[in-house]
Amino acid sequence: MGQLDGKTAIVTGSSRGIGAEVAKFLAAEGAAVVINYRQKAPRANKVVAEIEAAGGRAVAVGADLTTQVGVQALVSAAMENFGSLDVLVLNASGGMETGMAEDYALKLNRDAQVNMLNSALPLMQDGSRVVFVTSHQAHFVDTAETMPEYLPVAKSKRAGEDALRALIPNLADHGIKLVVVSGDMIEGTVTATLLDRANPGAIEARRAEAGKLYSVKEFGAEVAAMATADVESGHTEYVGGAESFRK
Repeated sequence: MGQLDGKTAIVTGSSRGIGAEVAKFLAAEGAAVVINYRQKAPRANKVVAEIEAAGGRAVAVGADLTTQVGVQALVSAAMENFGSLDVLVLNASGGMETGMAEDYALKLNRDAQVNMLNSALPLMQDGSRVVFVTSHQAHFVDTAETMPEYLPVAKSKRAGEDALRALIPNLADHGIKLVVVSGDMIEGTVTATLLDRANPGAIEARRAEAGKLYSVKEFGAEVAAMATADVESGHTEYVGGAESFRK
């Protein structure tokens, strides 16, 4: 018996990387999972196939979270395919992509996160959980220096975290908890690759300072664990390397 038997989870940005690993861990605990992708359907379908091969349940849904249509597609998929919505993992983020509008980072990392939660809230029952995934570079952006290349993303993700935390009283009225998971740079992620390309040596320097950088799978396990962890609403779970940001 898994801790999430009979439950349904939406994991945004879950066709690859951290989100895909989180989805697989949640499915292993018994949750039916809505896999979200923006453009790469084959990647999302591969995650679904892996979950189903292991005996789990999942469905892939293409959705741009910066649009109301996209947000509603995810929420509807959870109810139509699995009949409930109990865990919402807000993993999708961005802002370093080329060719995007100047305000794209804020639209995705703040506005879309709040809209996703507000759209899911009416369907979530007492005891449900929301998990917001962020980075130390974003969580501590007001008190610790971060790389200039990442600063717009960091500020927008911190704005998203603050906006979500402002909803905690409303969530409490519904018996729902919000947990934040903050991690260091993660080996093998798109963001880490882009940062290292823009600032060669950045990953190695961060690895040396932190002593260790988590892999995608390792960090995904930590995020998934927060879906059922016995913690208070508003709790921040620090995963690797946070000490150097608290100096």
